[in-house]
Amino acid sequence: MVHVRLTPEEYQKLQKRFQKTTCRKLSKYIRHCLFEKQVITNYRNASLDDFMEEMSLLRKELNYIGINYNQVVKKLHSLWRIEDFKVWIEKNEKDKMILWNKIEAIDKHLQKVVETWLQ
Repeated sequence: MVHVRLTPEEYQKLQKRFQKTTCRKLSKYIRHCLFEKQVITNYRNASLDDFMEEMSLLRKELNYIGINYNQVVKKLHSLWRIEDFKVWIEKNEKDKMILWNKIEAIDKHLQKVVETWLQ
């Protein structure tokens, strides 16, 4: 074991550098630095971060729209006695399936982008 004393400023600087790497432990990062091993750092594109934040919000909004749409259709199902509503409901069941499929496709695509970006 080796013990090293650092000033608070030095420790903050060390922490900032460590957090930019892929090392999971501070001790591993320090060993890499001491023995001049390659340290892999993370690079983040700020514009992609903004994009990911927007996509996350869009994903939530799409989900809320789908939930609200489903609630409206369920309410209309309770009015099945009225013939016009019956036709409307049948037509919109198809539209609902299309909506849910599109939301699911967007969700899967965003999940892949998030997983790739967060590695």
